[in-house]
Order: sequence, then C-alpha cells, then structure tokens
Amino acid sequence: MSEEKNSPDYLGSVRELLAKQKLVEEQAPRSEDSGDGDLHKQHLSDLRSLLERVPLAEIAKILEVLEPEERLVAWYEVREERGEAILEILSDEIREDLICDSHLRNEKTSVTAFELRNGRLSQISVTTPYDLKCLKPIWIDLVAPTPEIRAWVGRFYDVELPNPSSLTDLEASARFYVEDNGEIHLHSDFLLDTKEESRNVAVALILHRDVLFSVRTEELPVFRLQRLRARTQPGYVTDGKDVLLDLYAADAEYSADALEDVYASLEQASRRVLGTQITDAEAAKILADIASEEDLNGRIRRNVHDTRRAVSFLIRGKSLTPNQLDDARQILRDIESLDGHTSFLFGKINFLMDATVGFININQNKIIKIFSVASVAMLPPTLIASIYGMNFQEWFPEIHWKYGYPFSLGLMLVSIAVPFWFFHKKGWLR
Repeated sequence: MSEEKNSPDYLGSVRELLAKQKLVEEQAPRSEDSGDGDLHKQHLSDLRSLLERVPLAEIAKILEVLEPEERLVAWYEVREERGEAILEILSDEIREDLICDSHLRNEKTSVTAFELRNGRLSQISVTTPYDLKCLKPIWIDLVAPTPEIRAWVGRFYDVELPNPSSLTDLEASARFYVEDNGEIHLHSDFLLDTKEESRNVAVALILHRDVLFSVRTEELPVFRLQRLRARTQPGYVTDGKDVLLDLYAADAEYSADALEDVYASLEQASRRVLGTQITDAEAAKILADIASEEDLNGRIRRNVHDTRRAVSFLIRGKSLTPNQLDDARQILRDIESLDGHTSFLFGKINFLMDATVGFININQNKIIKIFSVASVAMLPPTLIASIYGMNFQEWFPEIHWKYGYPFSLGLMLVSIAVPFWFFHKKGWLR
C-alpha cells in the first residue's frame, strides 16, 4: 500500500519538474538573461536526482503515463545502467519508441559479450581479457573501442578487428568478403534517425567460429532493440548467424518506422500546401521541411539497398541453415516492399516541391501583375500631360480657360480610372 501511495507523488513531482523545464524553454528565446540556462540545467538536475531515488518499476509506470515529448525528456535523465532494466519492464510500444527516438550521444567505450542461457541472451560487461576466459559467447559487441581493446579481444579470439573510424574509407567491392579460414566480413551501414539528425553509421560485422563480432563508433537503436529482444524472448537466437540476420531484420524494421515518420511529415506538408494560400515565408519553410524529408528518404533507400546486398551475400555464401535461409529471404521480401514505398515517397516529394514552387511563382506573378496594371494605367495620363506640356496655345484653346488646368487633371484621373475599371471587370486584378 505504501508503494501505491508514493507512486502518485513521484509522478506529480516528475510532472512538476517537467512543467518548470518546459516553461524555461519557452521563455528562453524571449530572454537574454543567461540565468535561464542555469535554471534549465537545475531543473534537469533535480529531475535526474529524483529519478535516481525512484524504484525501477515506478519509473516504468511514470514513463507509461507521460506524454511522448515529456517521456523522452525524462528518459534522457535516467542513468544508462538503470535504463536497460527499465526497458525490459516497459510495454513493447513504449520500449521501441524510446529506443528509436533516443540516442546515446557519448562515444563511451564499451565491450559487451552475450552468452546463451536457457534460450535467452545473457549480457556480460567485459573490461579486461580475464573476463573472457570463462565465457562462451555467441556475440561480442564493441562500441568505440580503443586500439588496445581491439588488440586484446582480437588476440583472445584470433581475429583481426578493424578500426570503426575508417570503415567509410573502404571501397564497395571490399565490404563483403570471406577469408580463407571461413571468416565472414561484412561492413554495413545502419540508419540512425533522431529528431536532431539523420545519418548512416558504418558497422563492421565479423563471423568467426560461430561468434559474431560487431564494431562501431557509437550506440545505435537497432542494436539496443536487438539486445533487448534476445534477452527477453526465449529462443529468439541460437547462434551468431541468427544474431546477424536479426540485426539486419531489425534494421529493415527501423527503416520502415522511419518511412512512416516521413509519411506523417509529408501529410502535414500536403495539408499546408494544398489546404490554403501560403506566403513566400511559409513556402520557404515548407520547402526546407520537404528537402529534409527527401534527404531522409534517400538515406533510407541507401540503407535498405546496403542491407539487401549484405543479406544476398550471406545467401550466396551457402553457410546458412534452412531456417536461416527462410529468414534471409523474408528480410529481402521486406526490403522489396520498402523499395516501393521509397519510390512512391520520392514522387510525392517532387509533387509537393513543384506545388510549393508553383505557389511561390503565383505570389510573385501577383506582384508583377500589380506593377504591370499600374504601368499600363499610367500611360494615358502621361500622354495627356505630355501633350498639354507642349503649350501649343493656338491648337489647345482650353489652356486659356479659367478651369483649364483642373480640366487636364480631371482628364488624367479619368484616364487612370478607366483601365483599372476595365481590368477589374475582366477579373485580372483578382
């Protein structure tokens, strides 16, 4: 009963700190006081301290209740060591949203080994070569490893681990190959899509004596999702090749989720472009958003193309079991469906860009039309002023009239009004 009474207090405290933090963020652009930044950091620090005291199960309940944006802010303040345990408690939908939306920006070095225990992957943190002596892993994951770490892991398993920072320097023909000893090397791109940026991250994958080695520069959502599934679902993987195929399957799934986000963003752009008239400033903002989605769509297309090449290479290698072959073919079918979606999105992006540029041209044409009508309307009074400016007194007796000058001005006003009336009647001024 005491835990149930404390839980609302925890939730209320978290929401109060999130509300204060959001208020500071909204006021920051309008304030030049540097104290706002310190206040913002203080609220986040208080939130971090509060979550450190909250039990894991209570944090999971709080994250389930919070709105998506608030949930992500709170999740960033949860200590990484506690985060993995919390993910196992959360529902599948919330868990995958957090993994896909959040990204560990640090390049902290980590070496993690995974053993099969009772059909599940067991995660063991490795800090020294002695930690490997009692292990029989099927997967060793290295994030931002130093040359020393790559050296002693490589010596222990008799495998040469590449420098993850130089993976992008490889030619396309050298990215998938098999050594004479049967060692399989694959250098693949994995998609990283966050609210701040979208890019492809190179990962080295090596199958050596039924052990999968993965080497990369930073943490990726696909790998976190794969680790979590294999730890929580019995029989999810049985060997290193299963892990490898599931990584590619998870990457295809992650790409599909990113495509759904592109769909949603383009739907919003469509309503803005086709719903009402837009100004040039709004059109420029829409064009920037569409260009960003086009760039993401291109990265997704490149990513799934790279995954297709890797899976096809594994199939051609004839080293997969019948069940693994079925899984590999299913991955290729999923990728084929993604190809159709990316092609459709490219067409939609081009249409929206053309429509937006068309609205910009219409707005510019309206401005040009006003100047054109004004210039045409001013021709008659200019002609009248030029004629009366010649001062031919014998030809123009009205010059001697008492009201000759007002008469010429009135005649010029009438000559201006007639073209405007005519253009308005024709609808050319609308």
